[in-house]
Amino acid sequence: MADTSFLNWPFFEDYHRILYESLEQWCSDNLPVDHCDVDTACVELVGKLGNGGWLKYSAVDPDDPGTLDVRSLCLIREILARHDGLADFAFAMQGLGTGALSLFGSATQRQWLHKTRSGTALSAFALSEPKSGSDVANIETVARRDGDGFTVNGEKTWISNGSIADIYVVFARTGEGPGAKGLSAFVVPAGNPGIEIVERLETIAPHPLARIRFNDLKLPLSAQIGNGGQGFAIAMAVLDIFRSSVGAAALGFARRALDETVKRASERQLFGGPMFELQMVQGHIADMALDIDASALLIYRAAWTKDNGAKRITREAAMAKLHATDTAQEVIDKAVQIHGGDGVRKGHIIESLYREIRALRIYEGASDVQKVIIARQTLTGGS
Repeated sequence: MADTSFLNWPFFEDYHRILYESLEQWCSDNLPVDHCDVDTACVELVGKLGNGGWLKYSAVDPDDPGTLDVRSLCLIREILARHDGLADFAFAMQGLGTGALSLFGSATQRQWLHKTRSGTALSAFALSEPKSGSDVANIETVARRDGDGFTVNGEKTWISNGSIADIYVVFARTGEGPGAKGLSAFVVPAGNPGIEIVERLETIAPHPLARIRFNDLKLPLSAQIGNGGQGFAIAMAVLDIFRSSVGAAALGFARRALDETVKRASERQLFGGPMFELQMVQGHIADMALDIDASALLIYRAAWTKDNGAKRITREAAMAKLHATDTAQEVIDKAVQIHGGDGVRKGHIIESLYREIRALRIYEGASDVQKVIIARQTLTGGS
């Protein structure tokens, strides 16, 4: 069982502790699922998460929109990741994919949230392109005003749920200004004939990823989220919230690695005694525990700050994601070393964690980009 002493930190309320205990029990009863067919597994997981009531935390209530509770988002991702990386992925994409609707959507657009919160529709966040990953302002997909609507042409890549989503939030250039000033966001149903799934993308940790193309995609004016030229601000506001939760997922992976390592060191006999008696092993475990607590402090500081009314938490979220994902990689690498051959054996939990963690240092802003963000925020005093 993972350490739960952090739940007594002042960042949390009683309802967070109740949430933790309830989800922990649900995970024990429902996870992991079979990952042989990731598309089927994700659809199944979204359905289960919806039936369990967990997806209501991923988006605002469409009929009574308030604010997203970022601490709950982070707690849920941490717990799910510790039990099953694909379950974390399924939950996270329901939130990220509809984040723009939660924060900026019209009452009509927010009706999609009934389906995504219940698990009957899967969502996708279509931001990255072949030539613009971290450099969002360099987006080339174009949404051209065409009569009473827009015509969209362009390509997106590394789109999570790209091949199975029911709804996409798409960012495209509408030309109100240069660079970041000329982007807008749109809600796009998957059944539109202008959407083409060009390629399925396979990664070291199997997830449903795809490259998609828009071929004269027709959208009504009502598909635009917020105002024209507001797309960059919408994307950054969504990432501001969900970037901290990426760190929480990494934290969940790291906690599982530490739990498995403590068990291994206690049960494995080496040189006439249990492995944990070796000072080198004790040193590794101490480093792992230290990195985990430091990450948790940064993550829940960022989440608490947002939940307490901060308009933006760009610096705090970048620090949380950077530290948590980078150090989780180190924690899991130590776990591999202590597990020896089992740590790289296909199907072993440590081998799975080793494959799962790497992508988190890239998506929603690579580690190097987070350093740039932190430096700029520090140099400008957070403005």
